[in-house]
Amino acid sequence: MNFFSKKVILTFCFFNVFTLCVFASTVSSPNSKVKFSFSLNIAGEPSYTVSYNNNAVLENSPLGLNRNDDVFSKNLRLISENDKYIRQQYQLLTGKKTKQKTSFNQKEYVLRSAQNNEMRIQIRVYNEGVAFRYIFGDEKVVNTQITNELTGFDIPDKAKMWIMPYDTISLYTPAYETYYTNAATLQTKCPNKEGWSFPALFHINQNWMLITEAGLSENYCASHLDAATKNGLFRLRFPENTEALGNFSPTPNISFPFSSPWRVIMLGDNCGTILQSSLVTHVSEPSQIKNTAWIKPGKSSWSWWSDHDSPRNYESLKKFVDFSAEMGWEYSLVDANWDLMTGGNVNQLIDYAATKKVGIWLWYNSGGSNNAVTERPRDIMFDSVKRKQEFEKISKWGVKGVKIDFFQSDKQEIIKLYLDILRDAAANKIMVNFHGCTLPRGWQRTYPNLLTMEAVRGAENYGFDANYPDKAPWHNTIYPFTRNVVGSMDYTPVTFSNQRFPHLTTNTHELALSVVYESGIQHFADKTEAYKQLNSDCKNLISKLPVSWDETKYIAGEPGKYVVIARRKGKKWYVGGINGQTTVQEIKISLKDLPLKFIIADNAQLTPTAINTTTGFLNVKMVKFGGFVAY
Repeated sequence: MNFFSKKVILTFCFFNVFTLCVFASTVSSPNSKVKFSFSLNIAGEPSYTVSYNNNAVLENSPLGLNRNDDVFSKNLRLISENDKYIRQQYQLLTGKKTKQKTSFNQKEYVLRSAQNNEMRIQIRVYNEGVAFRYIFGDEKVVNTQITNELTGFDIPDKAKMWIMPYDTISLYTPAYETYYTNAATLQTKCPNKEGWSFPALFHINQNWMLITEAGLSENYCASHLDAATKNGLFRLRFPENTEALGNFSPTPNISFPFSSPWRVIMLGDNCGTILQSSLVTHVSEPSQIKNTAWIKPGKSSWSWWSDHDSPRNYESLKKFVDFSAEMGWEYSLVDANWDLMTGGNVNQLIDYAATKKVGIWLWYNSGGSNNAVTERPRDIMFDSVKRKQEFEKISKWGVKGVKIDFFQSDKQEIIKLYLDILRDAAANKIMVNFHGCTLPRGWQRTYPNLLTMEAVRGAENYGFDANYPDKAPWHNTIYPFTRNVVGSMDYTPVTFSNQRFPHLTTNTHELALSVVYESGIQHFADKTEAYKQLNSDCKNLISKLPVSWDETKYIAGEPGKYVVIARRKGKKWYVGGINGQTTVQEIKISLKDLPLKFIIADNAQLTPTAINTTTGFLNVKMVKFGGFVAY
């Protein structure tokens, strides 16, 4: 069966008196809802459009890139094209769905430059969206530099967007921790000269679209979006020159054969389709780790949120180890400056934790020349020899994982650092959590020892940002449709205590984040006393709550307003809901496929009540900034 529409060769389209198009071709998804249309104009400039349910979601958008030795954005000629239908299945250790199955139609256009070099544009069209990338084969030159990439996304005028400004470069940024816009118009001016970040969510013509990138290797830099032009065209933008303290080039040096990262466009009838999408891992490389039995997602205590000096104090850390043991949590995280510990040392702590069957994770600074942050240990991870020696040493100690922080750049050399860390850690059976970091780009499939990444304005901001309590209620409802779509997210949730800037969300809202947010290692961030005060049923819930899921279902919600998500592990379902509005939100949930027995609705004591299942529905009222958990 031919899944591809007939190509149109030497088709002429007229804009005023100009001949625009000399070649056009359309690739459709297996269910025919998604259409990617490629064209080449008379000047040899490639472009594309995307439609969903016959509605345009991307208008005529530019393609192509340029090297310092050749141009692949104009004067191109089509040499050939080929297509295939592919089915794919694979398994993840973390994420919203462990067993993945998908299919897509793939097409490659082989183009030749004026200098007679070839470039392929490879397109994959799935039922849930589109991905495309640029490929160069073997070349006469060994390597070259990409001077710019022209890829753009032309959004229809009346779209609404949920998009986050790229960071203004500072001591601690970029780190993908700015605030999202909330249903902003395309005319909204970007507050930062650096442009916008991935992922970017749009509501267009009754359809939803999320744009991001995936499959990033050390052969390229990470990208973000420039500020949109007046007609809604967003172009790719390379890292800022001042990132990583001005070290390294913002443009990538590539070797051959070369594949760019995938430009990923998720599509759906509703925002829940985006929430459930796994397109980022679909296009990423398969696991490079053969034996993954040692990789164990889990829950962890974390002392730093409630006591920044605790990593230097042996007795303080023992208290959190003890609490992990009491709760049946697998891990306890020891944060920055643990090498200055008093009252005991890290080896004693690791040995003590082992007697309690609790694994220890250790914090490291990523620097190096890429940052000037003084938190310790530093100047280890950036150095290949020191890093390998350190991983070998702490693996022998019995350390289970590392949290590595403060990367401060999306430049190619820093992307290589991330991947080198993952490979060296895997060689020593060490799991990884990246903080102060770039956005997830599919590495959790390729290196499943990567359990989570930050790149989120999380609960630590109750101690740093006076604006955070006001913004957190509605901002929390945006993440499930944006940041958490593209990979595990270390928000460090379930904080009941107040820090410098008190919560406005209810305790039930905070509890629900443990279900609403997916992370391969879930750090319960509050002090031990806050959890010990919980009733036995609530403690039992967070003791046994899974962190990796066999299935995720969108139940209801809209970014910036509220969200309800159901997640399954084995035969057990958990449902979490949060309200980001000042008004009460009423939810009606069918129990037909959700065997729920108890609910913790908004109440100060977090007391569960039995669900009346005779009606076949669960009716829930979420109060102002409230939430619920059903299980």
